[in-house]
Amino acid sequence: MIGQREQWTSKMGFVFAAAGSAIGLGNIWRFPYVAGTNGGAIFVLIYLAAIFLIGYPLMVTEITLGRKAQKNPIGTFLALAPGTPWWLLGALGVFAGFLILSYYSIVAGWAVAYIFKALQGFTPGMDFAGIFVGHITGLWIPIFWHAVFMGITMVIIATGVVKGIQRSVKLLMPLLFILLLVLVIRGITLPGAGAGIAFYLLPRFGDVTAQTFLAAIAQSFFTLSLGMGCMITYGSYMSREENISDNAAWVVGLDTAIALLAGFAIFPAVFAFGFDPAGGPGLTFITLPAVFAELPGGTFFGFLFFLLLAVAALTSAISLLEVVVSWLVDEKGYKRGQTALVAGIVIFLVGIPATLGYNVFADFSFLGMDVLDTYDWFANAIFLPLGGLLTAIYVGYVWTAKKVQEETNDPKGKIIIGDWYEVFMKYVVPIAIAAVMIMGLWDKFFG
Repeated sequence: MIGQREQWTSKMGFVFAAAGSAIGLGNIWRFPYVAGTNGGAIFVLIYLAAIFLIGYPLMVTEITLGRKAQKNPIGTFLALAPGTPWWLLGALGVFAGFLILSYYSIVAGWAVAYIFKALQGFTPGMDFAGIFVGHITGLWIPIFWHAVFMGITMVIIATGVVKGIQRSVKLLMPLLFILLLVLVIRGITLPGAGAGIAFYLLPRFGDVTAQTFLAAIAQSFFTLSLGMGCMITYGSYMSREENISDNAAWVVGLDTAIALLAGFAIFPAVFAFGFDPAGGPGLTFITLPAVFAELPGGTFFGFLFFLLLAVAALTSAISLLEVVVSWLVDEKGYKRGQTALVAGIVIFLVGIPATLGYNVFADFSFLGMDVLDTYDWFANAIFLPLGGLLTAIYVGYVWTAKKVQEETNDPKGKIIIGDWYEVFMKYVVPIAIAAVMIMGLWDKFFG
């Protein structure tokens, strides 16, 4: 304990909490449909490169900054760069997390609703696409489930770091991994699954565009909870006895494994049942019920899967809300319980337009996107990469990579952060992110 600040009680406490933040809808909902709309295997190849060349160094950086300052994202930069505008970088992370949670909660609400749809039974021949569209185009039901999910998130955050966050992820993450393995085995054994496996594993280099690179980097940030203040906040609760680089490697490895498994669970089924791999945000909610309908005990497996998907979403959501709450508790001195309630309600209200984007605001379009996709695009194509770019610049040229190396390697772990890190932070990471952002935005607006 440093002052009144809580700490994770063990290495596994941090790893499971941070992995819980990273593992969620980004892996099981967003990764398959983004991969499907960006060429399949070629997207996966670029995504893996982004994870290890950009994602891992930035995760080490964010955890290090948080542990060093022992504060929320804004407080971290106020402490490490006093009297400068760098606190705005922390504010960008808080705002990005706020925006993401506002629509993340909506999709998580779909998952909660599907727990009960699964209990009603999935049977072969059902119109799964029609069921999904019917759900999201409803007026009050999606808002209700959005409210239920945000309410649960607020309660957990109000109870604190150890009691609320750490205990909620230790059991549920392994269960999700096991269930995904079951779905993978069933998916790859479906008749016609080979075409889906080929789509997922055999890259077609002619399909590469600037959008492919931007989508891959954006997905790496989204799925690892980078650029949104989560890892800075979680790092601030880490004991100085823990090694940062090893813990970060565990989180990145677990997160990537879940994302890849989700692809193996979904794409073989997409092709086996004749669905469109570029089907968009509803892909998981349309494809997997069709798989459960073909499984013995499909009702049970469907119930269990959507329950665990909702829990995985919850572990990510609590990290996003914790970013906002920790800032208000640290810097403003507000009480945790009241702050969690007020912040959660505001985020819920901001998300309502995205739920109405499928009915009341169905005619809204920004660059061909509905309201929820617009929220998602601004967060993932602009705010998160920009946060990563500025973090690399700050560490490479202001706080210095040497300080990160000293903090990260104390105590030493199996992975040593050496001189390569300075090269990455000064040149590789910022140039790569800037180039991809410029190309991607140019292609989006003028392509």
